[in-house]
Amino acid sequence: MTHTVIFDYGAGNLLSLKTALEKTGLTTSIGTTAKDLIQADAIALPGVGNFATSLKKLNPIKETLRTKVSEGTPLLGICLGLQLFFESSQEGPGDGLTFFKGTVKQLPNVLKVPHMGWNTLNIVKSNELLDGIAEGTYVYFVHSLYPAPQDSNIVITKTTYGTTFTSTVAQKNIYGTQFHPEKSGDVGLKILKNFAKIITR
Repeated sequence: MTHTVIFDYGAGNLLSLKTALEKTGLTTSIGTTAKDLIQADAIALPGVGNFATSLKKLNPIKETLRTKVSEGTPLLGICLGLQLFFESSQEGPGDGLTFFKGTVKQLPNVLKVPHMGWNTLNIVKSNELLDGIAEGTYVYFVHSLYPAPQDSNIVITKTTYGTTFTSTVAQKNIYGTQFHPEKSGDVGLKILKNFAKIITR
């Protein structure tokens, strides 16, 4: 039985993500230590929180997480969890997990920030995480910042709100969404089911 660990680094939304992942049939727990990560068959970094504050809690397990990912363990980052994949953020100081080159930027104030509510996905590249998800599908966002990757090859979807930003990334066993699949109804559950398939294949 595969075991997915949602790592608790002080971010919110843990229980709703746990419930959603369990609906896909995954055995899921909330972890707080490097030992929890070592035993995981897949890892999820949830959203809602502050970049710099979260890094303080991630620093003790950074190398363990990097090792697990380098060994091929599937990793899913949601909202802040995705932003932590990058090198830095305009939200605050600290070095991110640096899985990808790039930074995290503030949404422009031309529209109400935070960006909160349903918006569409512009699919720019096919990926197994989005199997069965149609162009223009609506998903749920709650964020004030967005990732700006240096490598366009990792960009799977884009979304427009004040600016056009990267809303899904994927490379090898690393997947990230700026939106919240656990809050996106049947569409979000389908995306999480795709992640479950990736884990169990």
